[in-house]
Amino acid sequence: MGIASQPSKVSLPQESPGISTVLDYLVKKFPRIEPSVWQQRMLDGKVHWHDGSFIRPETRFQAQQRVYYYREVEQETPIPFTETILFQDEHLLVAHKPHFLALTPGGVFVNECLQNRLRLRTGIDSLQALHRLDRVTAGLVLFSTNPTTRHLYHQLFSHRQIEKTYHAIAQTDSRQKLTTKEWQVKNRLEPSAQRFRMQVVAGEANSHSFIRSLRQNGDKALFELKPITGKTHQLRVHMQTIGWPILNDKYYPRLEQQSADDFEKPLQLLAKQLRFIDPVSQKMQFFESPESLNLKK
Repeated sequence: MGIASQPSKVSLPQESPGISTVLDYLVKKFPRIEPSVWQQRMLDGKVHWHDGSFIRPETRFQAQQRVYYYREVEQETPIPFTETILFQDEHLLVAHKPHFLALTPGGVFVNECLQNRLRLRTGIDSLQALHRLDRVTAGLVLFSTNPTTRHLYHQLFSHRQIEKTYHAIAQTDSRQKLTTKEWQVKNRLEPSAQRFRMQVVAGEANSHSFIRSLRQNGDKALFELKPITGKTHQLRVHMQTIGWPILNDKYYPRLEQQSADDFEKPLQLLAKQLRFIDPVSQKMQFFESPESLNLKK
């Protein structure tokens, strides 16, 4: 079983209506749902507080707190790839996310998302992703393991104090060498009529990336991408802007017909490196994905 794309939420009342646990309250509020269903959802990590920490069957009622839960869907497709933990301390966890694995619960993916896999693997109920990474993109993700210092790591992203480097492969013309080696792309990105796709529109730039070609092999080329801003699908659109859309992209430059994932043809985009000064230790941190994109395939 999976869940709906977004969690539903319910606010607990100011005073307890004669119950002692969150489970008791949900059973009372939703009499058509069997208590065993709520218990299983809690055991599966599908009920949580606003900060992302799990609510268990024994969790005490807390007045005026918001409870988030996911409605069940019929089927969840297993993702046959394994994540890798690269670093973990009392504040931070760094993991490599494989292609096709969702970062957080959404759509038909619940257990098959990196955040829930890592919560179960580490036993850290409050573990929470600090930034986004598309389901079809592989690479490095930072997670907060400590709610008390989480805001410090969020500030790395809001203040643009973290350097992110991606790699991408694009289809090229094997008869012609790339003449341009570096691009600086600035444009304005807004949702298109299909809200899940972005488009370049007139107006003040709100997206900015540096792109350079690293090497070419036959009809493919490897690029290094450094996003300065963090708009949805920014790198995918910017690669299209310079005339080299990323290989196996089903959204850009044109939307392909919806189909099941082809695990043999992942989007050739990898979050390769992260560099930042740790806001707690004040030490320079550098992480690199153990995976690489293969130009020879």
